[in-house]
Amino acid sequence: MTQTYKRLNDSAAMRWTALGVVAFTMMAAYFVNDVVAPLKSILESDLGWTSREFGFFTGAYSFLNVFLLMLIWGGFILDRFGARFTGKLAAILMVVGTALEYYAMTAMASSTGTILGYKSGVMVASAGYAVFGVGAEVAGITVTKIIAKWFRGKEVATAMGVQVALARIGSQAAYSVAIPLARSFGLTAPVLLGLCLLLGGLVAFFVFSVMDRKLDSQIEQTDDGDDEKFSFKDVGSIFTNRGFWLIALLCVLFYSCVFPFQKFASEFLMSKYGISEQLTGTIAGMPAIGALFLTPIFGGYIDKRGRSASIMALGAAMLIFVHAMYALPFINAPVVAIILMVILGIAFSLVPSAMWPAVAKIFPQHQLGTAYALIFFIQNIGLWGIPNLIGWILDTFCVTGTTGTANTYDYTLPEITFTLIAALSLIIAFLLKAADRKYGYRLEEPNIRK
Repeated sequence: MTQTYKRLNDSAAMRWTALGVVAFTMMAAYFVNDVVAPLKSILESDLGWTSREFGFFTGAYSFLNVFLLMLIWGGFILDRFGARFTGKLAAILMVVGTALEYYAMTAMASSTGTILGYKSGVMVASAGYAVFGVGAEVAGITVTKIIAKWFRGKEVATAMGVQVALARIGSQAAYSVAIPLARSFGLTAPVLLGLCLLLGGLVAFFVFSVMDRKLDSQIEQTDDGDDEKFSFKDVGSIFTNRGFWLIALLCVLFYSCVFPFQKFASEFLMSKYGISEQLTGTIAGMPAIGALFLTPIFGGYIDKRGRSASIMALGAAMLIFVHAMYALPFINAPVVAIILMVILGIAFSLVPSAMWPAVAKIFPQHQLGTAYALIFFIQNIGLWGIPNLIGWILDTFCVTGTTGTANTYDYTLPEITFTLIAALSLIIAFLLKAADRKYGYRLEEPNIRK
């Protein structure tokens, strides 16, 4: 007997196919986002870029999103015009930005002109990366909202975990192939590969649009969807929602103890634990590798058992333990450093698997894109500010000597800072649990409704 479905996403095969299609676009985005990072020395030798120019290029990714609020406008567009339009727009921006970046590194490679004190090629590449950054961030919130829609009442946390895992594959692939491709086929070969992948991602969103249009027609027929349209007055209701601020604060505090720490982790592991330079990158990357495997597993548990608010509190408590142990100056055995990094990886998997599906419980569908965009925006402010704070602390209070032309540092004070930030995240997590009981967000309930 052939099984018939009321809606397209009632079929497990169809909803997971839809996820795979849009996740490919995000995997391509993560590849392009990370593929230039390993090429710093080659850019310096082949194109004459300086470290300052490379830093300017790297920071351009967030410039338009933070200072021109493009990420927030992207959320408005998503809720007003829908995921199909916004997803294709985001994919086009990523393609255009990467093409501009490729053009700057090829046709403008020998240019001697300057713009605002930077080489013309650097400025154009940075402009392209900034445009790509807008597309990538908007694509991220679009795909998150798509998953919330297609998996509503089903395996939403598992699906978000799988999407994160596939994105990590894109990042790992970029770091793995960038230098071999550049050495074998030229500096811009990795960028060109990323551009081709993004073109495939654009096609993927057109394929998804056909599926999503069919689902929308079925939702209209069954009249069980969230038919309200976003309006700007919804921003006020988001800002006055206590759950929004608690999730946003937990997000920025938690991620500020992970991503900025990883930026300094290699030097920290060498200076305190005497771990070799060849191994520090592998150890510092363990949280991301762990998230690749663990996030879908934890997401599956949350889908079936619930306990999202409790799991977020557990992850924050684990962060406190990790950074407090790293701060103790008399604990300097390399094996301890590795064990703590494993625990950090578990926390890094626990909290996202619970946090992002929780947003879909707090807000209705027509506000979801804007809510995600505002949370991402607040998160990015922290990810910009905390590394600057840690760098200032190191240079001002923690210099212990020099090795050649480089300073050596005592990381005790930065780790105390990370511990305090993690403690704040735990307080916010407990406040979120209290708000869940008071306002009935259902964060402790399973995502799969029977």
